[in-house]
Amino acid sequence: MWFRESIFLFQVKQKTFMMNRFKYQISNLPRISNTLLIVALLAAPFFTAAQEVYDLNRCIATGLERNFSIKIARTQEQQAENNYTKGNAGFLPYVTSTNRFGGTLNNTNQSLATGDDNVNKGVHNMTGSANVNLDVTLFRGFNVQTTYEKLNQLKQMGGLNTQMNMENLIAKIISEYYLYVQQLNLNKNLVYAVELSRERVRIDEARYLLGSSSKLELLQSMVYLNADSSRLANQNEAIVASQVRLKKLMSVERLEDELEVKDSAIQINDNLQYQALLDQTLSNNTSLLIAAKDQVISELDYKIIASRAYPYLNASTGYNFSHNRYGAGSVKNQTVNGLNYGLTLGIDIFDGFTRRLEKTNARLNIETQQYQYQQVEQEVKADLLTIYYSYENNLKLLELEKQNLEVAKENLEIALERYKLGDLSGLELREVQKSLLDAEERLISIQYLTKVAEISLQQIAGNIMVYYQ
Repeated sequence: MWFRESIFLFQVKQKTFMMNRFKYQISNLPRISNTLLIVALLAAPFFTAAQEVYDLNRCIATGLERNFSIKIARTQEQQAENNYTKGNAGFLPYVTSTNRFGGTLNNTNQSLATGDDNVNKGVHNMTGSANVNLDVTLFRGFNVQTTYEKLNQLKQMGGLNTQMNMENLIAKIISEYYLYVQQLNLNKNLVYAVELSRERVRIDEARYLLGSSSKLELLQSMVYLNADSSRLANQNEAIVASQVRLKKLMSVERLEDELEVKDSAIQINDNLQYQALLDQTLSNNTSLLIAAKDQVISELDYKIIASRAYPYLNASTGYNFSHNRYGAGSVKNQTVNGLNYGLTLGIDIFDGFTRRLEKTNARLNIETQQYQYQQVEQEVKADLLTIYYSYENNLKLLELEKQNLEVAKENLEIALERYKLGDLSGLELREVQKSLLDAEERLISIQYLTKVAEISLQQIAGNIMVYYQ
């Protein structure tokens, strides 16, 4: 084999004079150098700002800090936490103060029984009052205690909603992060494909100069090179799109800045066990926890409505002060001050069956929440089982594709040697090259799909925070 290659190279050196004839014949063909230049420009990064290196942990931390959906969820959680007070539930008394100052300016004309007239003009009377009252609910059928517990459940619900938003965001960031890694790896494979196609053009060009190959084969090689270069340019567009989506999830202020990720490979956890995931799901899944809270809140709503059937007892006390100044009459000034107090005992005897209707609907709401919990539980279990089967199958496919890739690489090496020696046609070489490229793409794709399945399983089981340490 080495002897035949030596003869081949010797012939190339002896026939360099054919170069001029070759250049003249292909002067109207698309120039390879121009094609590669276009590819280089398209494959160049769209962003020109300084790169920042992000690992997965930094991406998640940035997203949790800046993402607007998380900020909204935290604000709503803070509102629910602020509402959880004894005063808002009705435990604390109400203290009110009413103060007033006013007066009158009147003219009076009185005709007395004695026949005399009593005329007063510009009589100015002034009055001022100040009151402080305290009202407290002593008993209202456990309404206050139940309302306080409902506010506590709503506060915990706010925390769970924030947790769910965080878990969803983390899962999206991880998936997009590894999708970006996948796109970069696909780009490397396409770069390698372009290099192989360029090498084939070089070989066919040399053969054409020697007269051992036709112009048709050279043109076909150039078509393949242009096709691979076009795919490489399209892949660069996919990289930019994935990068923008990742920065959007992190709410990066300058989307045009380039982002460089630290990882170059997708690491997969292949030790997930179904039963352990199921146990964790039933105890930690956020959707189930929220459904359980909805069920508790519906039961508290029923108790609040039922408490209206009990009598209520209120206590009140206050201090009153008033001062009056009279512009006419035997009394010039009058001041009154003192305390007042009292107990109010009442009960709603009949309200047009409104409370009975509300209790009936509250019972139905409790039943609805129970069904919804069962529905969420079934959906979560079904998702866990379906994704776990996909996860196991992808792990098997992953091993198979690794073997296929090794075979495809070895097959290409043999095919290239045969092509150089003229023992393999261009079409056959293209098929071998395509087989290698397809094997590499399938491996990268199955790696990403396996990682997505792993992420989904961890999220369903409530373990998504294992990626953020």
